[in-house]
Amino acid sequence: MTQHTKATHANKSVLRTRAAVLAVGLGGSLALGTGVALAATPQSDVFAVASAGSLEKSIQAQAKAQAEAAQKDKKQDEKHGKKKAAKKADKRDKGHGKAKRADRSKRTPLNASSWIAPVGDAPLSAPFAAGGDRWAHGHSGQDFAVSVGTSIKAVHGGTVIKAGPNGGGDGPAYGNAIVIKHKGQTYTQYAHLSKIKVNVGQTVDRGQAIGLSGNTGNSSGPHLHFEVRTGPNYGSGIEPLGFLRGHGAHVG
Repeated sequence: MTQHTKATHANKSVLRTRAAVLAVGLGGSLALGTGVALAATPQSDVFAVASAGSLEKSIQAQAKAQAEAAQKDKKQDEKHGKKKAAKKADKRDKGHGKAKRADRSKRTPLNASSWIAPVGDAPLSAPFAAGGDRWAHGHSGQDFAVSVGTSIKAVHGGTVIKAGPNGGGDGPAYGNAIVIKHKGQTYTQYAHLSKIKVNVGQTVDRGQAIGLSGNTGNSSGPHLHFEVRTGPNYGSGIEPLGFLRGHGAHVG
Protein backbone atom coordinates (compact mmCIF):
# COMPACT_ATOMS: atom_id res chain seq x y z
CA MET A 1 0.00 0.00 0.00
CA THR A 2 1.36 3.35 -0.94
CA GLN A 3 1.65 6.29 1.26
CA HIS A 4 -1.17 8.00 -0.61
CA THR A 5 -3.47 5.08 -0.12
CA LYS A 6 -2.81 4.99 3.61
CA ALA A 7 -3.56 8.66 3.88
CA THR A 8 -6.82 8.22 2.04
CA HIS A 9 -7.89 5.39 4.34
CA ALA A 10 -6.93 7.42 7.37
CA ASN A 11 -8.97 10.37 6.21
CA LYS A 12 -11.97 8.15 5.60
CA SER A 13 -11.62 6.66 9.08
CA VAL A 14 -11.53 10.10 10.58
CA LEU A 15 -14.61 11.11 8.61
CA ARG A 16 -16.47 7.97 9.68
CA THR A 17 -15.48 8.58 13.28
CA ARG A 18 -16.64 12.19 13.14
CA ALA A 19 -19.92 11.12 11.50
CA ALA A 20 -20.49 8.57 14.22
CA VAL A 21 -19.75 11.08 16.92
CA LEU A 22 -22.07 13.55 15.22
CA ALA A 23 -24.77 10.93 14.97
CA VAL A 24 -24.37 10.04 18.57
CA GLY A 25 -24.47 13.69 19.49
CA LEU A 26 -27.56 14.31 17.46
CA GLY A 27 -29.18 11.26 18.95
CA GLY A 28 -28.35 12.44 22.38
CA SER A 29 -29.69 15.85 21.61
CA LEU A 30 -32.87 14.32 20.23
CA ALA A 31 -33.11 12.10 23.23
CA LEU A 32 -32.49 15.01 25.52
CA GLY A 33 -35.10 17.11 23.73
CA THR A 34 -37.61 14.35 23.99
CA GLY A 35 -36.93 14.05 27.69
CA VAL A 36 -37.36 17.76 28.16
CA ALA A 37 -40.63 17.67 26.23
CA LEU A 38 -41.88 14.74 28.26
CA ALA A 39 -40.85 16.45 31.47
CA ALA A 40 -42.54 19.69 30.46
CA THR A 41 -45.79 18.02 29.49
CA PRO A 42 -46.65 16.64 32.95
CA GLN A 43 -45.76 19.96 34.56
CA SER A 44 -48.06 21.76 32.14
CA ASP A 45 -50.90 19.24 32.75
CA VAL A 46 -50.63 19.52 36.54
CA PHE A 47 -50.87 23.29 36.33
CA ALA A 48 -53.91 23.07 34.08
CA VAL A 49 -55.72 20.60 36.37
CA ALA A 50 -54.93 22.64 39.44
CA SER A 51 -56.29 25.80 37.82
CA ALA A 52 -59.50 24.08 36.66
CA GLY A 53 -60.15 22.63 40.11
CA SER A 54 -59.76 26.00 41.77
CA LEU A 55 -62.07 27.63 39.23
CA GLU A 56 -64.74 24.96 39.71
CA LYS A 57 -64.62 25.36 43.49
CA SER A 58 -64.93 29.11 43.11
CA ILE A 59 -67.96 28.75 40.81
CA GLN A 60 -69.60 26.28 43.17
CA ALA A 61 -69.04 28.58 46.15
CA GLN A 62 -70.49 31.52 44.24
CA ALA A 63 -73.52 29.50 43.15
CA LYS A 64 -74.11 28.35 46.74
CA ALA A 65 -73.91 31.92 48.02
CA GLN A 66 -76.35 33.10 45.35
CA ALA A 67 -78.78 30.26 46.19
CA GLU A 68 -78.65 31.10 49.91
CA ALA A 69 -79.24 34.78 49.17
CA ALA A 70 -82.20 33.92 46.93
CA GLN A 71 -83.71 31.67 49.62
CA LYS A 72 -83.29 34.42 52.21
CA ASP A 73 -84.98 36.95 49.91
CA LYS A 74 -87.81 34.48 49.28
CA LYS A 75 -88.40 34.00 53.02
CA GLN A 76 -88.38 37.76 53.57
CA ASP A 77 -90.86 38.24 50.72
CA GLU A 78 -93.12 35.54 52.12
CA LYS A 79 -92.95 37.07 55.61
CA HIS A 80 -93.71 40.50 54.21
CA GLY A 81 -96.57 39.07 52.15
CA LYS A 82 -98.09 37.36 55.20
CA LYS A 83 -97.89 40.56 57.24
CA LYS A 84 -99.47 42.51 54.42
CA ALA A 85 -102.25 39.94 54.03
CA ALA A 86 -102.87 39.92 57.79
CA LYS A 87 -103.14 43.70 57.88
CA LYS A 88 -105.50 43.64 54.92
CA ALA A 89 -107.68 40.98 56.54
CA ASP A 90 -107.71 42.87 59.86
CA LYS A 91 -108.72 46.05 58.06
CA ARG A 92 -111.44 44.21 56.18
CA ASP A 93 -112.77 42.61 59.39
CA LYS A 94 -112.81 45.97 61.17
CA GLY A 95 -114.65 47.53 58.27
CA HIS A 96 -117.11 44.65 58.21
CA GLY A 97 -117.69 45.04 61.95
CA LYS A 98 -118.34 48.77 61.54
CA ALA A 99 -120.76 48.06 58.70
CA LYS A 100 -122.62 45.51 60.83
CA ARG A 101 -122.84 47.92 63.76
CA ALA A 102 -124.03 50.71 61.48
CA ASP A 103 -126.62 48.46 59.88
CA ARG A 104 -127.81 47.23 63.29
CA SER A 105 -128.12 50.77 64.60
CA LYS A 106 -130.35 51.64 61.66
CA ARG A 107 -132.69 48.76 62.36
CA THR A 108 -133.26 49.22 66.10
CA PRO A 109 -132.18 51.53 68.92
CA LEU A 110 -128.86 50.66 70.55
CA ASN A 111 -130.59 49.93 73.88
CA ALA A 112 -133.10 47.55 72.30
CA SER A 113 -133.27 44.10 73.89
CA SER A 114 -135.71 42.38 71.54
CA TRP A 115 -138.86 43.52 73.36
CA ILE A 116 -142.12 43.76 71.41
CA ALA A 117 -145.72 44.82 71.98
CA PRO A 118 -148.07 42.05 73.22
CA VAL A 119 -150.59 42.57 70.39
CA GLY A 120 -148.80 44.58 67.74
CA ASP A 121 -150.44 47.83 66.63
CA ALA A 122 -153.72 47.37 68.54
CA PRO A 123 -155.50 50.59 69.66
CA LEU A 124 -154.77 51.75 73.20
CA SER A 125 -157.63 52.24 75.67
CA ALA A 126 -157.40 52.77 79.46
CA PRO A 127 -153.86 53.97 80.34
CA PHE A 128 -151.69 53.24 83.34
CA ALA A 129 -152.71 55.04 86.59
CA ALA A 130 -156.08 56.13 85.16
CA GLY A 131 -158.74 56.85 87.80
CA GLY A 132 -162.30 55.55 87.91
CA ASP A 133 -164.86 53.47 89.71
CA ARG A 134 -163.38 50.24 88.40
CA TRP A 135 -159.93 50.73 90.05
CA ALA A 136 -159.65 51.36 93.78
CA HIS A 137 -156.09 52.65 93.54
CA GLY A 138 -155.83 53.65 89.88
CA HIS A 139 -155.34 51.50 86.81
CA SER A 140 -152.39 49.14 87.28
CA GLY A 141 -151.60 48.58 83.61
CA GLN A 142 -152.26 49.49 79.98
CA ASP A 143 -155.34 48.21 78.12
CA PHE A 144 -155.29 47.21 74.44
CA ALA A 145 -158.66 47.28 72.67
CA VAL A 146 -158.77 43.92 70.87
CA SER A 147 -161.58 41.50 70.14
CA VAL A 148 -161.98 38.12 71.81
CA GLY A 149 -159.62 35.48 70.36
CA THR A 150 -156.76 37.84 69.44
CA SER A 151 -153.36 36.11 69.79
CA ILE A 152 -151.37 37.41 72.77
CA LYS A 153 -147.57 37.19 72.57
CA ALA A 154 -144.81 37.25 75.18
CA VAL A 155 -143.10 40.65 74.94
CA HIS A 156 -139.72 39.11 75.87
CA GLY A 157 -138.23 35.75 76.71
CA GLY A 158 -138.70 34.43 80.22
CA THR A 159 -140.32 31.85 82.50
CA VAL A 160 -144.02 31.52 83.31
CA ILE A 161 -144.54 31.85 87.08
CA LYS A 162 -148.35 32.28 87.13
CA ALA A 163 -151.00 30.97 84.75
CA GLY A 164 -154.70 30.32 85.39
CA PRO A 165 -158.01 31.76 86.58
CA ASN A 166 -158.37 34.17 89.49
CA GLY A 167 -155.61 36.24 87.90
CA GLY A 168 -153.22 33.33 88.36
CA GLY A 169 -153.32 34.15 92.05
CA ASP A 170 -153.54 37.96 91.80
CA GLY A 171 -157.31 38.06 92.32
CA PRO A 172 -160.57 37.52 90.43
CA ALA A 173 -160.58 41.01 88.92
CA TYR A 174 -157.96 39.88 86.40
CA GLY A 175 -159.89 36.83 85.21
CA ASN A 176 -157.65 34.35 83.38
CA ALA A 177 -154.10 35.72 83.58
CA ILE A 178 -150.43 34.95 83.00
CA VAL A 179 -147.32 36.38 84.69
CA ILE A 180 -143.85 35.92 83.12
CA LYS A 181 -140.55 36.55 84.88
CA HIS A 182 -137.78 38.11 82.74
CA LYS A 183 -134.16 38.92 83.50
CA GLY A 184 -133.32 41.86 85.72
CA GLN A 185 -136.24 41.44 88.14
CA THR A 186 -138.78 42.46 85.51
CA TYR A 187 -142.21 40.79 85.22
CA THR A 188 -145.07 41.14 82.75
CA GLN A 189 -148.77 40.29 83.24
CA TYR A 190 -151.44 39.48 80.61
CA ALA A 191 -155.05 39.47 81.94
CA HIS A 192 -158.74 39.00 80.99
CA LEU A 193 -157.77 36.14 78.65
CA SER A 194 -160.23 33.74 77.07
CA LYS A 195 -157.61 31.00 76.76
CA ILE A 196 -154.21 30.24 78.32
CA LYS A 197 -151.67 28.30 76.21
CA VAL A 198 -148.75 27.98 78.67
CA ASN A 199 -148.07 26.35 82.02
CA VAL A 200 -146.26 27.45 85.17
CA GLY A 201 -142.51 26.75 84.89
CA GLN A 202 -142.52 26.82 81.10
CA THR A 203 -139.84 28.85 79.30
CA VAL A 204 -141.16 31.10 76.54
CA ASP A 205 -139.47 33.07 73.77
CA ARG A 206 -140.05 36.61 72.60
CA GLY A 207 -143.08 36.67 70.30
CA GLN A 208 -144.36 33.25 71.37
CA ALA A 209 -148.17 32.96 71.49
CA ILE A 210 -149.13 32.44 75.15
CA GLY A 211 -152.92 32.87 75.03
CA LEU A 212 -155.99 34.51 73.47
CA SER A 213 -157.59 37.79 74.50
CA GLY A 214 -161.03 37.74 76.14
CA ASN A 215 -163.45 39.42 78.53
CA THR A 216 -162.97 37.48 81.78
CA GLY A 217 -162.78 38.97 85.29
CA ASN A 218 -163.58 42.60 86.03
CA SER A 219 -163.94 43.74 82.42
CA SER A 220 -166.35 46.08 80.68
CA GLY A 221 -165.62 44.59 77.24
CA PRO A 222 -163.08 42.51 75.31
CA HIS A 223 -159.53 43.77 75.72
CA LEU A 224 -156.05 42.84 76.97
CA HIS A 225 -154.87 44.18 80.30
CA PHE A 226 -151.05 44.35 80.23
CA GLU A 227 -148.69 45.19 83.10
CA VAL A 228 -144.91 45.61 83.60
CA ARG A 229 -143.94 44.91 87.20
CA THR A 230 -140.84 45.04 89.37
CA GLY A 231 -142.14 42.07 91.39
CA PRO A 232 -144.36 39.05 90.75
CA ASN A 233 -147.49 40.36 92.51
CA TYR A 234 -150.10 43.05 92.19
CA GLY A 235 -149.02 46.50 93.40
CA SER A 236 -145.54 46.52 91.81
CA GLY A 237 -146.63 47.79 88.38
CA ILE A 238 -144.78 50.58 86.51
CA GLU A 239 -145.77 52.60 83.43
CA PRO A 240 -145.65 49.91 80.70
CA LEU A 241 -145.63 51.94 77.46
CA GLY A 242 -142.54 53.94 78.41
CA PHE A 243 -140.77 50.75 79.43
CA LEU A 244 -141.53 48.96 76.15
CA ARG A 245 -140.61 51.94 74.00
CA GLY A 246 -137.40 52.39 75.97
CA HIS A 247 -136.47 48.82 75.05
CA GLY A 248 -137.08 49.24 71.33
CA ALA A 249 -140.67 48.01 71.09
CA HIS A 250 -143.10 49.82 68.79
CA VAL A 251 -146.31 50.42 70.76
CA GLY A 252 -149.33 52.53 69.78
